[in-house]
Amino acid sequence: MEGIITLLAMVGIIVMIVRFMPKKGVKYMTVKELQPLLDDKKYVFVDVRTEKEYKEAHIPQFINRPLGTYLEDLPKDRPIVVICQSGARSNKACKELVKLGYTDITNIRRGMNGLRAE
Repeated sequence: MEGIITLLAMVGIIVMIVRFMPKKGVKYMTVKELQPLLDDKKYVFVDVRTEKEYKEAHIPQFINRPLGTYLEDLPKDRPIVVICQSGARSNKACKELVKLGYTDITNIRRGMNGLRAE
């Protein structure tokens, strides 16, 4: 019985590690590294937080596309920069964009929480 519990615990840990691992093909940057890019029109900035979170506070250059909504109409010929509150939802969105064939994707580490920390 202990062996089964240990095995299940190990499987659970592996699942969590794989779920939150950085996705191949996705770059990462901090909020501080993001600052100089905000006025560059070649980037598409996407905030995947809920509409309510976005309305409460957002970076003006970012459009709101809550996680789980339509991402397919974003241009594939421009770099996509994705943010959320902590970095977890944006990581999921980046994985979805990779599946959709996007190749130039950047996730903001620590998300909007990174703004408060810097």
